[in-house]
Amino acid sequence: MKKRSLGKKNSFYSYLPTLFKKILNTIPRPLLIKLSLIGRPILAFFLKGNKYTDPIGGNSYRKFLPYGYEIVRENVLSPGTLSLERHRLFWLYLQNKTGFFTENLKVLHFAPEQAFYKKFRKMKNLDYTTTDLNSPIADVKADICDLPFKNNEFDFIICNHVLEHIPNDTKAMQEIYRVLAPGGTAILQVPYKANLEKTFEDNSITDPKERAKIFGQYDHVRVYGMDYFSKLEDVGFKVEAVDYTNTISSSEIEKYRLPLGELIPVCKK
Repeated sequence: MKKRSLGKKNSFYSYLPTLFKKILNTIPRPLLIKLSLIGRPILAFFLKGNKYTDPIGGNSYRKFLPYGYEIVRENVLSPGTLSLERHRLFWLYLQNKTGFFTENLKVLHFAPEQAFYKKFRKMKNLDYTTTDLNSPIADVKADICDLPFKNNEFDFIICNHVLEHIPNDTKAMQEIYRVLAPGGTAILQVPYKANLEKTFEDNSITDPKERAKIFGQYDHVRVYGMDYFSKLEDVGFKVEAVDYTNTISSSEIEKYRLPLGELIPVCKK
């Protein structure tokens, strides 16, 4: 009886990568956000355990979920907060290396991730504004290339995994720089390839399946290379490419399921 039960469980988990890939590539992102609000507590209940810990929610699980539009990564999506590797790394960096949780800051958050949204909203030290063109949970519907905010308005800006969707990313970077206050910080994570020197984009590739194969996701318009950091500097930012996992033990990297060696672009004005 026990062996048959385990076999069924393993069979279910083996099907998850295919299921998640199909869901991500067929359901529009705004609807995905709404559906995930319903499914998240159910997934968290069935996967609870003590092998892996999500530092954002503080809960532990026997397994994380798979995730990926084209290449599906195993054991990366926390069922409790729906955080990915980059989100957990970002959270730990904010918590341990910045004053984000203690200082009074005016914050602008682009395309707010569910992993952070409610927690940041409840923090009394933050004057917290979210913005996006399509997200159902954003406060301000706005184009990142034409922001309705004053110059030098925000002390801290979060814009993670957004710029790879924007055709004119230089204009978007310039707008982020414009609304960031002098002395302020912007963290601008993007998916990048460490072995790619120059960013690649090709507007002639229009087929969604072909774009997914080449750019990693059907709605990405480029693959960033290591010149991403110098591009931010050209806009005016003082950029530090922080390898925060270099300060974390290998056991914690595995426990939290963090992206080993991923650089966090910490930008100052």
